[in-house]
Amino acid sequence: MNILHLEGDLLLIKGATKIISSTQTQAVVETGENAIVLTGTNIEVKKLNLEEGEVCFNGKFSLIKLNGAIGQKTPLLKRIFK
Repeated sequence: MNILHLEGDLLLIKGATKIISSTQTQAVVETGENAIVLTGTNIEVKKLNLEEGEVCFNGKFSLIKLNGAIGQKTPLLKRIFK
């Protein structure tokens, strides 16, 4: 179960299994079979505890998006005929 808690400039994600990438403008966190994509400015990891599945980010968030099925590739025909 994933839990997101946003309070001011702090975002807490529970259920995290891995941080895929993190820059000042974007972060991607794996949560089981899904990924949470964070977009904004001045994004930084404030706290990381993957044993408990918690990650806390600090920054100005403009978009928080849940992507399904990590590692699942788009079929070739869909990529060709966009």
